Amino acid sequence: MVEREDGRPAYQVGDVLKVSCSPARTLVADDRGSYISVEWPWEKADPDSRFRWNGQVAFPVDPGSREWSYTLFRTEPSPQYLNRGDSCSVSIPETLVRVIDILRHDPPLDLGRVPRPHTRLVVLPVDASSDALQEDEAATIEIESAAPIAIELVEPA
Repeated sequence: MVEREDGRPAYQVGDVLKVSCSPARTLVADDRGSYISVEWPWEKADPDSRFRWNGQVAFPVDPGSREWSYTLFRTEPSPQYLNRGDSCSVSIPETLVRVIDILRHDPPLDLGRVPRPHTRLVVLPVDASSDALQEDEAATIEIESAAPIAIELVEPA
């Protein structure tokens, strides 16, 4: 575990973080009306998993949908303009978030893909209203993700 200069864990509930992920090119694998699925450019299927992950991640087409807040990742162009077979990029635009929970998994969490996460940060955008501080409406950041996610501590708790 990475630590801060004062010996505390690298991330704590209440921290404000700046997160981003540089874009990766991929293809739209499926178009089901209210969702598109893209071939995920980073993690791979876990051959030892009890789950069979198809290598795809779904994005809601409607940016006003509740599911939109569940991920920090975005497609370019936006999902409502994409169809099966289209090329797009997936990234995390630079975003300020507040850590509202930290989930630790020992053994690492089996999600059907590798790497299996040991630690996930549950986050909400800093501009989210206090009424929205519900974990079930938050996004997660997998610390061990294969995606090149950049995390910068902006304001410690």
